[in-house]
Amino acid sequence: MAQQLSPADRAKFAAARRAVDCVEDGMKLGLGTGSTAAWMVRCLAERAREESLRLSCVATSTRTAELARGLGLRVMSLDEAGWLDLTIDGADEFDADLTLIKGGGGALLQEKIVATASDRMIVITDASKEVRTLGAFPLPVEVIPFGAQASRLLIEELLGGLDVMGTTASLRMDGARPFVTDEGNHILDLALGRIGNPRQLSLALNQVPGVVENGLFIDICDAVVIGYPDGRVEMRDAVAGTVEQERIVFVESDNIFHDI
Repeated sequence: MAQQLSPADRAKFAAARRAVDCVEDGMKLGLGTGSTAAWMVRCLAERAREESLRLSCVATSTRTAELARGLGLRVMSLDEAGWLDLTIDGADEFDADLTLIKGGGGALLQEKIVATASDRMIVITDASKEVRTLGAFPLPVEVIPFGAQASRLLIEELLGGLDVMGTTASLRMDGARPFVTDEGNHILDLALGRIGNPRQLSLALNQVPGVVENGLFIDICDAVVIGYPDGRVEMRDAVAGTVEQERIVFVESDNIFHDI
């Protein structure tokens, strides 16, 4: 089954498997949302079963919580868990400073809360997500439903005075209806093209009435694990200032690849 995975999924699996090696018995963990994070949850559950690890997990979305519980992991709320030891999550884009764009899966608010309530955040990704300058991926901004169109107009006006290429904000849809987050909010996707000053943009967006949070993760990510289809992984640790490379061996496992 592993050999039948797409190159992208093989890269995601390699990154996820390496990141799970950072988990220790007794940890309180934040579990991210998205396709790469789903591989991580599967790898984590397998390791927890094999090594009888005692883990407490906080999920960043309903779908991640359902997956984790279904695989036998203990899931609780962030309030129950308190402070976390480690969060492992994916990213839609990252740059050399490990500044991220997240929220493509619609869970940016819970993802940011969980990540900032952790001692350490590790991002798992493939090489295609690394960029010199953020902005090719649309930047998600979570807004409350009331006055969402007014918030959109205010954001577009704001963008005209900032260091970005585009100024268009569009309401994310789920079929014929607006996409709704786990908190009951909507998401505006900003087609910026290039973000010249992520910190300035993040601060400005969060001042717009109706904006709950934006998908720029600044000074939150501590390390990134980049996976490749051939099993190579590169771990860049910004805190330790190290870069490690190794290779993950793809071994068929009914536990991980079941139902994939």
